[in-house]
Amino acid sequence: MSSPIPPTYTGPPESSENQPLLEDPEGLTGRGIQREIDYRKGDAIAKYSAIVAVLVILITTWVVVLSNQPRALGWFALHPTLQTLALVFFTYGIVTLQPTADPRSKAAGLARHQIAIIVLAFPAIALGTSFMIYNKISHGAPHFTSWHGIFGLVAVVWIVLQMLVGAGSLLAGPKGKIIYKYHRLSGYILFTWILITIHLAGAWSAWVVGNTAYATSVIVYTIAPIVLLVSVYSRSRTSKLNFTQ
Repeated sequence: MSSPIPPTYTGPPESSENQPLLEDPEGLTGRGIQREIDYRKGDAIAKYSAIVAVLVILITTWVVVLSNQPRALGWFALHPTLQTLALVFFTYGIVTLQPTADPRSKAAGLARHQIAIIVLAFPAIALGTSFMIYNKISHGAPHFTSWHGIFGLVAVVWIVLQMLVGAGSLLAGPKGKIIYKYHRLSGYILFTWILITIHLAGAWSAWVVGNTAYATSVIVYTIAPIVLLVSVYSRSRTSKLNFTQ
């Protein structure tokens, strides 16, 4: 009985010279590899630093207001409390988009961002501003006479424009991507502006200075905003602001 003839050895399988040594990162999305590329070691620390900083501003402001006869303060009591509450929502709206690694997380992050900004933050800051304006009208006091008041007015107008541009980026079709990049850049600058406004209120306004210890004022309205700003900026990805693409 004859044995079968073994197959002829033809050498190792041919490999394409154009075959990449490493798979493209876009093709790895969904398997965790792209997520590892997008996330950096300092992101978690920055996230928790931002949370702590914004809560320090919120809690301290509310304690100062509530411990100084809030009923006697009238409508003014609702101004710092609502504005700092809005800051918490603004911060969450930004942090929840930093960073997103794949289309699914981007969509979920965008939904959270819209709820935080449109549903929560904007109504809070609009009401807080309205109560302050009404308080001045009821007392016959002049409006926007301080740097805090001027910065606050600019911030509210800017926020409205920011939301309109953001909505436009979603409705602009193919051109929406470049519009969104400008929206994103403007948002980071606006966030800086808002923190400066809070600093001007907490570190320089007569009422806060008169009812807050100096060390507390420095920690809460100077150091905490800086920590918050650095934390948010450190989580940003400047590569996503490439306007040439």
